[in-house]
Amino acid sequence: MKRRSFIQACGVGAGCVAVAGGLAQAAGNGELRPRHYERVRLLGHDGSPLLASTLPDKQQYVFPYPYAATPCFLINLGEPMPPRNGLKTADGEPYSWPGGVGPRRQLVAYSAICAHKLAHPTPTLSYISFRQARNGDEPESGVISCCAENSLYNPSQGAEVISGPARQPLASIIMEHDDETDELFAVGTLGGELFDRFFSDFEARLSLEYPDGNGAKPLTGEVTALTLADYTNNIMRC
Repeated sequence: MKRRSFIQACGVGAGCVAVAGGLAQAAGNGELRPRHYERVRLLGHDGSPLLASTLPDKQQYVFPYPYAATPCFLINLGEPMPPRNGLKTADGEPYSWPGGVGPRRQLVAYSAICAHKLAHPTPTLSYISFRQARNGDEPESGVISCCAENSLYNPSQGAEVISGPARQPLASIIMEHDDETDELFAVGTLGGELFDRFFSDFEARLSLEYPDGNGAKPLTGEVTALTLADYTNNIMRC
């Protein structure tokens, strides 16, 4: 799925146009605003709605969004996550992360595509994952670690880069929590999207996995969120 094929597969949805054209929605203060895609409900492995209050602390899940081929992390950090200002994309565009969602604002979601060389979880292998802190130099809430090139991200601070070659935070996935039903919904992205490059770099593999091109079409309706251990056969540790 090269860039041209990617654009054609997306069609004319507003979110796709923004991604394919490299456009960013700017707020009045010059900051990036979220890019809105379809509102998609998260389901558990049994097909029932994923309920925020039932997710274990320090657990990570993988779900596709905003396209079938683009994986994301949903992580329960176990404590309230306040908003974070002053983040920037690799192009220097500023934005503010809205913080966590859920009953205790303890849930965060990010694109699981590393901002360096696009390492991402697959059913056979994942070089990138959330892990708890190993020493006093790492955030107490844990880190997202990419073992492909040793980039570390802070999920409690909008996935800002702690160390390594990555030049921008992981793109945030904007989530909504329904207080009445406890259900979770993905509604958009914020920050530096890398989907265009992702579809180009992994064109050969994605063409085999999605011969009908549906891997590059915006998702609608519902998606399944699996624990990373259930999603992949091999989680690399570093």
